[in-house]
Amino acid sequence: MVKNRVFHFLVSVAFALCSTQMYAQGDSFIQTISAKYSVQDKRLLPNFSKTVIDYDDQVFVLSDQGVYFLFEGQLIPDNRYSSLAGKTPLDLTIQEDTGYLYYLYEDRFLSNARAGKPFGRLPERTYSRFAVNADGNVLLTGSGKAALFQDGRLVELGKVSGQVQEVYVHRGVFFVQAGDKVFRVNGNNQLEEILAVKGLQALAFRGAEVIAGTSTGYAVFSLSNRTQLVPWQENLPVPDVKYLSVSSEMVWAGTDQGAFRRLPDGNFRYYASKRWLMEDEVMDMAFDSKGDAYLLTKSGINHLIFKEMTLAEKADHFESKIRQRHIRFGFSTETRVKDPENLGKSVLVDDDNDGLWTSFYLGSMAFKYAVTQDSKAQRYAWESFEAFERLLSINQLQGFPSRTFERAGFKVSGPTKWRESPDEGWEWKGHTSSDEFVGYIFVAAVMDQFVAKTETERTRVAAFIDEILMHMIDNNYYFVDIDGKPTLWGRWNPEYINSYPETVVDRKLGSTTLIAGLQLGYALTGKELYRTEAYRLMEEEGYLENINIDLSRIRSTPDVYFEGHNMGDGGWNHSDDEMAFLTYWVLYHYAFNEELQKDWEWVIENHWRIELPERNALWSLITYGTQGAIDRPSVFWHLEGFPWQLVRHQVKNSHRKDLNFLEENFRGQTTDVLLHADERSIERHNANPFDLDSGRGGATELTGDEFLLPYWMGRYLDVIP
Repeated sequence: MVKNRVFHFLVSVAFALCSTQMYAQGDSFIQTISAKYSVQDKRLLPNFSKTVIDYDDQVFVLSDQGVYFLFEGQLIPDNRYSSLAGKTPLDLTIQEDTGYLYYLYEDRFLSNARAGKPFGRLPERTYSRFAVNADGNVLLTGSGKAALFQDGRLVELGKVSGQVQEVYVHRGVFFVQAGDKVFRVNGNNQLEEILAVKGLQALAFRGAEVIAGTSTGYAVFSLSNRTQLVPWQENLPVPDVKYLSVSSEMVWAGTDQGAFRRLPDGNFRYYASKRWLMEDEVMDMAFDSKGDAYLLTKSGINHLIFKEMTLAEKADHFESKIRQRHIRFGFSTETRVKDPENLGKSVLVDDDNDGLWTSFYLGSMAFKYAVTQDSKAQRYAWESFEAFERLLSINQLQGFPSRTFERAGFKVSGPTKWRESPDEGWEWKGHTSSDEFVGYIFVAAVMDQFVAKTETERTRVAAFIDEILMHMIDNNYYFVDIDGKPTLWGRWNPEYINSYPETVVDRKLGSTTLIAGLQLGYALTGKELYRTEAYRLMEEEGYLENINIDLSRIRSTPDVYFEGHNMGDGGWNHSDDEMAFLTYWVLYHYAFNEELQKDWEWVIENHWRIELPERNALWSLITYGTQGAIDRPSVFWHLEGFPWQLVRHQVKNSHRKDLNFLEENFRGQTTDVLLHADERSIERHNANPFDLDSGRGGATELTGDEFLLPYWMGRYLDVIP
């Protein structure tokens, strides 16, 4: 369905500002976590067909090689009862109410519960499905017939028209799904038809309701009078419903393209791709006593854990994860995944934006130290700052910051622009960009504000930013690499900046980052040069007017090229948003005077309002910590929904039928409302959160510091208790 772009933008803004959903700040929330369980040797993978869970929350899986059960993270053959070892049941079921596990074989059914007393002898090769009610009665179907095992004897119920797909028990009553019809075993031990649904594929029961699923959706009917209670639900993530279940009153559906559940507010949570499932084709579903979901796919069990926790506990998780497997020479870096089942085997690699990405981690530790005075947070911040300092010292150039560095012979990121270091056994990467500069000024600012306590420490921070700024000034506001040429994106010279029309964001952004840096340099070093240059650029070169360009004017601007790059087309650049908001913290807090600070307040709010549909916690918190506005509900929505696991699997949502799609637009907003983070690909803040189909194929894992920075900033600003 296509909606009007402007209308839905306004709706999104209104929702963000006036959401009636109350977030109990500081209270616990439910975090969804994925775990996957398969057999140890994938070459001997059984054909799994059904999963059930008993009253002890033991998970059992039926296969063509017998019964498997979940034990210490693997599916293993259940040979605990020697009498059943090596035998393959036709069906498994759980007795209603008691939760006891029952087995159906070709000539008998039995259970090991109640001292092994449940048992029934059956005609051979007659029945293949069964269900057991709380009274111990057993419904059996197969070969076009049905029977009831009751009081020790088998009572034939007659022929069943249509192919039996499944049998059920609900509130003591047995039901049979056969063809397009649903039958009930009545009080006279007779099969009576209660419902006919064309193309029936799945059934589930909830209270006095029966839910019927087809290839085009599902509907809810009354069990008492068989009337349809709600219209057909067709606008679903995947309408072709193969399996249905109910857990905590919520409808769950299994499809060939993942599973979804319907929330009480009518929205969905959609679980697909390797982020959640080993395969997308869901073959069965079961739920334990805590409400956790176990989705059966070809390779085994996919466990969706709904864990109650606090934001503080979530922060502890990411802090521990980063220290265990993401620190490289002080940088916080994503890893290359070697074994998805053991992320401890992942490899640390260099990245073009090591400085920018690490600014999130160092920033989070700086804010944490400001809040807690935790000496470890202070130590971690200084360790990362030392990596920033080495970006300067590892190369031969005065004040030129390297992109990153690595021991000689072990670089991974793009092979060009690497140079030999004067430090024996090391290489450094040039081609440094404006992205990195933003990381440098943000890091220097928070180190100055929160971490550097002694004169020596403050001097150290000041020297870092001073070297970089003097390199820029001495080189006519360019980053000049070892080849004597400006880098592609390290350019703040007025001729470059003002070559862009006001409709291209680079004019505004370049002016903003440079003035923020000069303000910071003046505050940290006291050099009048920085203040003089900033005012010259603002007053004589138009940088103040550039900074005050209304972002609503940014639009597609054809035929604006720089060195072969189309700068005026291609849509909104979300990397620019990331650079801008990190810069705003510096721009505002280091303003030369209150008059400029008032100017910067307008600049920040102007950008923040445009970003409201993306519900980004960090953008709101930076705005709150400067201009004063905040989208408080979205701060908690973002942080609570931030993914627990950060392997960058491929994700697809463009096929979904529950979404309202917008017309193509410059901002790249594809839907009227942003999808929950559980359903989107794992991306950094420089990506478009409205991208429906994206990911990195599971090859890398992000760190989690993009949760930590807004979390600890929120703590510092007293938004998060």
